[in-house]
Amino acid sequence: MTDARSKRLLPILDAPRAHGGRSSMTCRYRCGDACFHPVPNRSDNEYFADMVTEAVADRLSRRGVLRIGVAGTVAAGLSAGLTLPAAAAEKSGTAATEVAKGSSLGFAPVPPNTLDSIVVPNGYDHDVLIRWGQPILPGAPAFDPHRQAPAAQAMQFGYNNDFVGVLPLERDDRALLVVNHEYTNEELMFPGWKGHEAATDKQKQIAILAHGISVVMIERAGRTGRWKVVPPAKARKYNRRIHGRTTFAFTGAAAGSKLLRTSADRTGKKAQGTFNNCAGGITPWGTMLSGEENFNQYFVGGDGAPEADKAALLRYGIPTDTRYPDASRRWETVDERFDLTAEPHEANRFGWIVEVDPFDPDSTPRKHTALGRFKHEGANVRLSDDGRAVAYMGDDERFDYLYKFVSSRRMRAGSGAAVRRHNLGLLEDGTLYAAKLSFTSADEIDGSGKLPSDGAFDGKGEWIPLVKGDRSLVPGMTVDEVLVHTRFAGDKVGATKMDRPEDVEPNLRTGKVYAALTNNTDRGMPGKKEGATEVAPRNENKHGQILELTEQGNDAAATRFTWSLPIVCGDPADESTYFAGYDKTKVSPISCPDNVAFDPAGNLWISTDGNALEANDGLFAVPLKGEERGHVKQFLTVPVGAETCGPWIADDARTVFVAVQHPGEVDDASFEEPASTWPDGSYARPAVVNVWRNDGGRVGS
Repeated sequence: MTDARSKRLLPILDAPRAHGGRSSMTCRYRCGDACFHPVPNRSDNEYFADMVTEAVADRLSRRGVLRIGVAGTVAAGLSAGLTLPAAAAEKSGTAATEVAKGSSLGFAPVPPNTLDSIVVPNGYDHDVLIRWGQPILPGAPAFDPHRQAPAAQAMQFGYNNDFVGVLPLERDDRALLVVNHEYTNEELMFPGWKGHEAATDKQKQIAILAHGISVVMIERAGRTGRWKVVPPAKARKYNRRIHGRTTFAFTGAAAGSKLLRTSADRTGKKAQGTFNNCAGGITPWGTMLSGEENFNQYFVGGDGAPEADKAALLRYGIPTDTRYPDASRRWETVDERFDLTAEPHEANRFGWIVEVDPFDPDSTPRKHTALGRFKHEGANVRLSDDGRAVAYMGDDERFDYLYKFVSSRRMRAGSGAAVRRHNLGLLEDGTLYAAKLSFTSADEIDGSGKLPSDGAFDGKGEWIPLVKGDRSLVPGMTVDEVLVHTRFAGDKVGATKMDRPEDVEPNLRTGKVYAALTNNTDRGMPGKKEGATEVAPRNENKHGQILELTEQGNDAAATRFTWSLPIVCGDPADESTYFAGYDKTKVSPISCPDNVAFDPAGNLWISTDGNALEANDGLFAVPLKGEERGHVKQFLTVPVGAETCGPWIADDARTVFVAVQHPGEVDDASFEEPASTWPDGSYARPAVVNVWRNDGGRVGS
């Protein structure tokens, strides 16, 4: 076995990048090499548009905690080991890391780096809360990477944790942690991996069961901001694993549709499993919403599907000119449903918003057809003025759309069984909308990212209804066609095409809605007709932007809104970036926003995925009002090859929970020769961490 430490110090920046800041391994498993294939949306709508020396590494703690001093240098004289991007290097030790007077975020920002560790500010600490393979159900065996088994994985914490939510229990020192498991990296999971074509049935079954969702009881460590997992035997009834073999029920107007029927389910009302669960949300009635995203990569046989189904398969990123897509896992050898030649409608049973009741481990999780089918990043709910549930959603694809759903019924207050049954049905019926935007300075957008003469990227918009209850509002499409093939419906109504809308979340303090538009390097490329627009002001957009949307009258159920771009990401030294007018010499570089969250003060927290600034991904915070609006500050960085997921800020703001997904996801890395050895110093292992202030105070303040 290659020396782990030498592997840990591999200069990841020298690895070939397949797309933006990603490795080709990421491109394969994250989205099935989507960027190497034609854009699925071919409609004519307008478009929305580091290395550290060995001596330094030896001085890093086993746990990987590294703190940054107020002057922006690494504690214990480690600053010489950091190599920063040009703009950050110029600012290090000066304005970039000083705490501005009056800032509502009183921590010294972490400099960009490529350390194989979690890096947090001075005055903070962190710990790993739970790792892949950790037992969560009674009777589960201790994790041993050399003795993995399907039955064991079904009782253990899944792989590649993404969304994190925390729901308080009756005791304020205990809570339920709910976590998505998006996808698997078999090269990093299995010793002696020889490729998908040579994979054993056992390995494939383990991978299927490593997907899904985990529900785990946690408890506070004393009176601190640190949390720990309650042993499974003491977790009472709550712990649960939902995976690729779990039964789900379809709800809504498309339940029972012929488009959802298969030979295993001739009713079209039940589905087996959930895959590629990305972001999510916690509802006001205490359930978890999980988004099924890049499900297309699990299927083969698109070339043999019926001709009538091929257009829809292609629109959802499933090739119809080959049996085996580039990212195929060959799961059809252990389960025929993954072969679209045999089961052409199986793919239609994925791409939904899933709802799970963490408080009832015996409940059947549901897939809500009323919220439409596309590559859901997640869904987050706010109540309208009259108490209806409004869910905001993004379709994570180049040039695809932003959506919202408004329930037909109002949420009820109270805690009785009847009230809970009512609220659990809110997402089963309502109106589904797609967003269409207009622009104020369209003629000034030249693709360079230059700010228009009116001083803002902004405009208006409207929500175009697609379905109301069981009635289609899209000419030429039935209600089940609109809900199962929602992308086609968005095409027909002229929805605005965007730069990969991922997490979309309302700020519950202000009502404003924020969307992470991650990137779109295809925009304005030669041979592409989709150039820059005011909401996507740069061609070859590597770094992404944040969209701020204000509903008319601040009512979530409104059908009109205004919008702006408060943040256009990238190196602050780049003229094409924008930070709400804030002094860019004081701003942390940020690239590829993915998930968003809010602390109790209403500050926006942004996690990144695919940093195209040659540094590790991280978690950032930014005030949204006052003199500090736009002052982006980096709060932490994750290890080599990892993506920052979550985040979740505890209700008392004493803890930030972050999912560290796919550490060591670097080209040519393997279990035996890892590019990262986080968190335990041997091989890479996805995990959830919690971060807290040493003095017990509120995180970020």
